Amino acid sequence: MKLQRSFYQKNAIEVAKELLGKVIVHESSEGITKGKIVEVEAYMGPMDAAAHSYKVKSTRTNVQYGEGGYAYVYLIYGMYYCMNIVANTPDVPEVVLLRALEPVEGIDLMKQRRKTDKMSNLCSGPGKLCQALGIDKTNYGMDLCGDELYLEYPKEKEDIEIEASKRINIDYAGEAKDYLWRFTIKGNKFLSVKTKQLE
Repeated sequence: MKLQRSFYQKNAIEVAKELLGKVIVHESSEGITKGKIVEVEAYMGPMDAAAHSYKVKSTRTNVQYGEGGYAYVYLIYGMYYCMNIVANTPDVPEVVLLRALEPVEGIDLMKQRRKTDKMSNLCSGPGKLCQALGIDKTNYGMDLCGDELYLEYPKEKEDIEIEASKRINIDYAGEAKDYLWRFTIKGNKFLSVKTKQLE
């Protein structure tokens, strides 16, 4: 069952925690790929020095100012795409960055796109998971309640233990670099970085 709009209309920290264990789906011309969300980071807009919407509203961040449940996709290092999920209500620019997935479906296509057979390396990072799922700038602003790029509940509900830790690669963000706004499924082998290495 697909996640409805109301799921996304909460603050990014709540949405981030609730996203763990959910499945992201991309139906493209090449095929369907799915991954279980195992690692995320919350970015809390104007109160968060690590957020793209911290001080200025730009063309790039425009989608963040609409209602929750849309895709915010951007390019890093001029070569890798990162996907964020817009949370909360209009004019509250909060997002959740997808950092790692556990591959679920379309694994052969993921391997082809990533040029690797190593399962643990397919989606273990924000750039990797976008490459594996075929997510790029054409998905910017896409409605996650639509039929191409969306999220759904897992077929079987599982009990997960959530760990909170510092977000990764935001040393420029002053005290915000120490906020425990990275959330992971404890013990999952598909994380981008082992949590204990960050402590």
